[in-house]
Amino acid sequence: MDVERCVRAVQARDERFDGWFFTAVLTTGIYCRPSCPATPPKPENMRFFPSAAAAQQAGFRACKRCRPGAVPGSPQWNERADLVARAMRLIADGLVDREGVPGLAARLGYSVRQLERQLMAELGAGPLALARAQRAQTARLLIETTTLPMADLAYAAGFASVRAFNETVQEVFALSPSELRTRAKAVDEPGAPGARTTGTRTAGTIVVRLPFRRPLCPDNLFGHLAATAVPGIEEWRDGAYRRTLRLPHGHAVVALRPAPEHVECRLALSDLRDLTTAISRCRWLLDLDADPVAVDAQLGADEALAPLVAKSPGRRVPRTTDPAEFAIRAVLGQQVSTAAARTLAARLVATHGEPVEDVDGGLTHLFPTTSALAELDPETLAMPRSRRASVGALVTALTARDVELDVGGDWERARAQLAEVPGIGPWTVELVAMRALGDPDAFVATDLGVRRAAVDLGLPSTPAALTARSAPWRPWRAYAVQYLWATGDHPINRLPSG
Repeated sequence: MDVERCVRAVQARDERFDGWFFTAVLTTGIYCRPSCPATPPKPENMRFFPSAAAAQQAGFRACKRCRPGAVPGSPQWNERADLVARAMRLIADGLVDREGVPGLAARLGYSVRQLERQLMAELGAGPLALARAQRAQTARLLIETTTLPMADLAYAAGFASVRAFNETVQEVFALSPSELRTRAKAVDEPGAPGARTTGTRTAGTIVVRLPFRRPLCPDNLFGHLAATAVPGIEEWRDGAYRRTLRLPHGHAVVALRPAPEHVECRLALSDLRDLTTAISRCRWLLDLDADPVAVDAQLGADEALAPLVAKSPGRRVPRTTDPAEFAIRAVLGQQVSTAAARTLAARLVATHGEPVEDVDGGLTHLFPTTSALAELDPETLAMPRSRRASVGALVTALTARDVELDVGGDWERARAQLAEVPGIGPWTVELVAMRALGDPDAFVATDLGVRRAAVDLGLPSTPAALTARSAPWRPWRAYAVQYLWATGDHPINRLPSG
């Protein structure tokens, strides 16, 4: 870490660095986010940690005022493709709680010792400590936003025992679970950037605020999701994007509504143990851990993109909550209109999806699993024969794990695997890399909308020439695509009116 730069960020209370690092104060024994409103300590009393888990392991407790656990995650874990970044994405998705450290190591293809050594070297904490820090934040969220009995809450947050739950909460927050709940009832901090309750507390439903780094342009983010929504699993209703989620212990319905300071996330969970995973997938879907200042600074330096960045800064890349689902939908959408792609996907959902109940809207199903789709007769799909063959080949490859699209997967290996599937070309590969894998440098040079925008901006329009011209945009070409798409008059570029 650049200690001098960290000190300057803390003294300026610069919220852009929230999540990048944590500041521990030797004289108080607490750790804070850089933007903590308290009077900055003297530089000689500051210690800096790359993760909350590292600060906790060093014996510091979380600040009650700035709530350092409720900040956007470090953008590094979404920008990088190395072992540590892949591990952090999987930990955020709850893999350690479900499969333990051996399961995490196996998924990444490393030994437990190699994994622990690399995480300790970069983050100052091993996978168990990182998962424990996340578990503590989930516990706090459940304590403050539900009326669950503490024993039930402990297991829902992923703790093996009530004793471990009590000890962790006391150690991390310097308050007992009951004291945290009492404090949350007595004092609600308006405008707090953390995950706070914003509505009534009802069984099975939790409302949280998802923080992000400003600026954020919601137009293309929510507009894209709404315009491409598949009936039955997605909808735009009452100013929110709603969809069903398939989760490790059950399913959920989520409503995501943009607000100036946060995104409101209303989750109806069939099993509260899935809270951490659900929140992580919603953040991933909306690209909320991005660093828009860094992205826009580089793209805005290009004379062709500068006016677009200045007009609507903070564009994010709309992603997915289920990589396999998105890959199948991408193949269905090859060489057809957005409306036709939605219709094809809706037929699959209605026929092969798992029914769910949505008391607040019109959602009816979960997207079909690859195993369910593997059993269908391709001849029943109302699409060209070549497209049917491509869908069948992709489903087979996903089921056999010949194509791996996990959130912690290797981006280049996944590209190579996808390219081997008959009927999948560069457009589909890069689209999946951008929206399912989260590669910030994915670039759909063959996309018609991108090529039209290039012509309008005086850029080369052939894929090879445009790819060469895009070199200065690296490693943010997926974000450049969002700015290029925004030049067209298409529903993906604006919020729905309803």
